[in-house]
Amino acid sequence: MNPEKVVFGFFIVLALTLNFGFFVGEFDNPNHHNEWELFAVVVVNLIATVLKFGDRTQMGAVLLATSLAAMLQLIAAVLVWGIAAHATDTGLTPEVTASIVSLTGGAMIANVVSVILLIIETVMLRR
Repeated sequence: MNPEKVVFGFFIVLALTLNFGFFVGEFDNPNHHNEWELFAVVVVNLIATVLKFGDRTQMGAVLLATSLAAMLQLIAAVLVWGIAAHATDTGLTPEVTASIVSLTGGAMIANVVSVILLIIETVMLRR
């Protein structure tokens, strides 16, 4: 067993599961979506993205692209949350919360693609 592959797979799957945990709940209810969970999603996705930089294969390039797409979505969600909560007087309205959750949903799709590619790559490995 290759410890590097274990850590790599762990962070890819953890990024997806944390993102799913944040995404689940009523779209427009801020009480169902915790800001610390979103922070954890961003940190774990960032770690997963950094781990993908070392792979020089075509599969590695696609995995990196999915991570970058997820990071863009998550950064946009954090920016929307931060602006709504701290720069405006309206706060987290149902509409703003729905936008944040929608952005994290896009990141979750990118994470699903990463996990599927990881599974495909694992199945294709020969001993």
